[in-house]
Amino acid sequence: MYKRTILIAALVLALALAACAAPAPPAAAPGESAAPAQASGPFRIAIVMPSSTTDLAWSQAMFDTLKAVQAEMGGEGALEIAYSEGMFQVTDAAAAIRDYAAEGYHLVIAHGTQYGNSMFEVAVDFPETSFAWGTAVDTGSEKGLKNIFAYEASADQGGYVNGVIAALLSETNIIGVVGPVEAGDAKLYIDGFKKGVMDTKPDAVVNVSFTGSFGDTALAAEAANVHIQAGADVLTGSAQQVVGAVGIAKENGVKWLGTQSDQTSLGPDIVVANQVYAWSGVVKEIIAKVKAGELGGIAYDLTLENGGLVISYNSALPVGDDVKAAADAAIKGIEDGSITTME
Repeated sequence: MYKRTILIAALVLALALAACAAPAPPAAAPGESAAPAQASGPFRIAIVMPSSTTDLAWSQAMFDTLKAVQAEMGGEGALEIAYSEGMFQVTDAAAAIRDYAAEGYHLVIAHGTQYGNSMFEVAVDFPETSFAWGTAVDTGSEKGLKNIFAYEASADQGGYVNGVIAALLSETNIIGVVGPVEAGDAKLYIDGFKKGVMDTKPDAVVNVSFTGSFGDTALAAEAANVHIQAGADVLTGSAQQVVGAVGIAKENGVKWLGTQSDQTSLGPDIVVANQVYAWSGVVKEIIAKVKAGELGGIAYDLTLENGGLVISYNSALPVGDDVKAAADAAIKGIEDGSITTME
């Protein structure tokens, strides 16, 4: 009887202690990530890119920015970066985006508009993970999503400035453009470039061709050859395919104007200037917002005025004072609104 009383008392005590204990945090629902821990350890970013980190164009512009922000924050201990490059197949990119979200990265960047639908599907399943994509303005708010940032570049602005420079450099008054696909920032850049040329030299001819590919360097080289045979003495183009076009320009001594990233290393003797995408302000602000608990809902835009677009000159191939003055005047006019960069 005495032993039985002791056992009952012990059982009552154990139940009481269990009732007083703090409840365990709820487990994440299937397909969802638990809220990424941001109080300790590095901030974790993963990026999925269509081309390589050394493409001297679209992907490298963003990857170089991430590495620069990492160094500014104090290295890998403060900012961890994971990346998947060469994701030309959207299905492969979609799998990578989902894997990074499942692995608890605080921010997953889908660096390409072709990844948009896949990213939105993943974002629904991981509401505590932040996503970003570009170039785009859709943050998913109309779909009820609160964890998506968007970013774009007003590439027509730097395109216009490059067009002014091209018009003043051309002696044949024939200028060639090697475009990838007629969409996104590539189209903005080309439209702005054409207007910059025509506003500066109305009798100039701007021949535009689209290869239909972002990464086919052979097609870009072929297009560049066609433009040069048609009399072009200045060329420009967009996307990672331009490696092929710049090579042909170099062989023929034809001047080149770049965009997205600094392409001077491809042709130090012919690359005059570049419109460079400086994403650092956007990246740093997104990191700050995610750390503060704001996971999305903002669309960012790179412009000349906010420093997101930078005209970088090749110091080894200086332009004349008149050309530089005209470019500076164009920048000022774009910033104050007296110049429109699109028809």
